Amino acid sequence: MAATPDFQHTLPAQLGSHGGVDPWAEFRVDHPREVLALMRQLRDGVVPVNLNAPDGAALGTSIWALDDEGRRLNFAVDAGRPELGPMVDADELVAVAYLDSVKLQFDLQGLVLVRGASHCALQARFPREVYRFQRRGAYRVRTLERSAPTARLRHPSLPDMALLLRVIDVSIGGCALFVGHDVPPLQPGTRIAGVGIELDADTRFDADAQLQHVSAIGPGPGPLGVRIGCEWLNLQGSAERTLQRYIDQTQKRRRLMTMD
Repeated sequence: MAATPDFQHTLPAQLGSHGGVDPWAEFRVDHPREVLALMRQLRDGVVPVNLNAPDGAALGTSIWALDDEGRRLNFAVDAGRPELGPMVDADELVAVAYLDSVKLQFDLQGLVLVRGASHCALQARFPREVYRFQRRGAYRVRTLERSAPTARLRHPSLPDMALLLRVIDVSIGGCALFVGHDVPPLQPGTRIAGVGIELDADTRFDADAQLQHVSAIGPGPGPLGVRIGCEWLNLQGSAERTLQRYIDQTQKRRRLMTMD
């Protein structure tokens, strides 16, 4: 089984292959437009970026400017930092940054130190690919309604009542379900075993869940009901990987829709 990537700090995750199989493919962004969009987010938000050299040296910086046509990144650096020379000579860095709850990791090559009259920049080629890792229980994605995402379960107070509920959004830590006004109330704190989740044709898994909170939906143009937040309990490794793949692909689709 592939090692779990390190989501928690600025050290890069080890992304080696395992037996000729790439276990990190589901986390990879390699469409040029998507890569550019991520780099722009880092630049516009002045997001801290940690540059990691092969010898263990690290340097904190941020993207100062992008050269879209030349496909070059410019990082703001202090020319007096002793790490800069060896980093440029190595011509191989791994950058790590966070966009909210998402850890980004990408390789940098073609390093050049550019000195100006009032500033100094470390230039590098645009990365060919970026890896996006989700912190557990953090970022949620709204499901794609055309896929009719559902959760099948038994009502905890009425075991003979089978429920088919719409999944509103989902994260690696839990989900939100829509419960119609005609369903007997579900109480926060209740544990439910064997919830069958089907988010699309390729994303099906069973999980135990605990109901966390209930909030009203409506009045409005849609049906009346409540939103129930659920936390996964003991999500198995295969189910977690399936869910992570769905979250990643849904985020990609939504980003592409905003760029069209």
